[in-house]
Amino acid sequence: MIRTEKNILYLVIPCFNEEEVLTFTAEKSKEKLCSLIALSKISPNSKILFVNDGSKDKTWQIIRELSEKNSIFTGISLSKNGGHQNALLAGLMTAKKYADIVISMDADLQDDINAIDEMIDKYKSGAEIVYGVRASRKSDSWFKRTTAQSFYKFMRYLGVDIVYNHADFRLSSKRVLEKLEDFGEVNIFLRGIFPLIGFKSDIVYYDRKERLAGKTKYPKRKMLSFAWDGITSFSIKPIRMILNLGILIFLASVIIMIYTLAVKLLGKTVDGWTFIVISIWLIAGIQMFSIGLIGEYIGKIYSETKNRPKYIIDEDLNEE
Repeated sequence: MIRTEKNILYLVIPCFNEEEVLTFTAEKSKEKLCSLIALSKISPNSKILFVNDGSKDKTWQIIRELSEKNSIFTGISLSKNGGHQNALLAGLMTAKKYADIVISMDADLQDDINAIDEMIDKYKSGAEIVYGVRASRKSDSWFKRTTAQSFYKFMRYLGVDIVYNHADFRLSSKRVLEKLEDFGEVNIFLRGIFPLIGFKSDIVYYDRKERLAGKTKYPKRKMLSFAWDGITSFSIKPIRMILNLGILIFLASVIIMIYTLAVKLLGKTVDGWTFIVISIWLIAGIQMFSIGLIGEYIGKIYSETKNRPKYIIDEDLNEE
């Protein structure tokens, strides 16, 4: 399917304490949209939608000032900090009301904004979802590169359909976002949800840049927490792994029991103190880990059954 009609594009950018980089991001984003409009690739009604995720600095004030100076800018402000995924979802669901195409990207512009041109081309050629995928991770630290690659491989091992080296830089059609709205889960992991939606998809490769200013909003602790949410939200394989481990320990205990009885019948004395102590601590540790992992899943079930809203919009500049 080749799309020839003009389309309204909304660029959705979640922001959390981004006052240092926001003005530069806004200028570069505006230049990109204006160039696409000039080339008749998108509609003149296209906009840049900033999502203020409960920032404590002047982020929302800057967004309001930008929207007052130029109608290409708009924004929403959440009632509190809900996390990157919830802020992104709020932006996508808001943009869905007005746009035919939505592209999400981070406020630090580490994602290559020039890759948007190719995304639009692939959309016009029929793709409903276009994933921005990093060409390499050479610019990352050893820790981040190793943990990120291990995460993607582990998710694949668990049976989760996830695009390798893709974060949240992607193009989605209105049709895709309408289906995304049907996913009612509270514990959202958008990188795993989009492949579940289906429809025709494509990939654009790009080189990730250095952050221009400010600090990353994903330190190691949040990165690991985010990865853990992704694993436990999309696969029950860890629980099955515990079951398999339990079976192995049971078989090992049977072998140890047979050995112990044989030694007893032969009348040999066995000190056994070290072995017993190690066994007790090992089994106790495995039990605690297993209970904790199962508790994590039960906690997610508890969160889902409450069915609380994933975000609350405090202010919406689209309605002013």
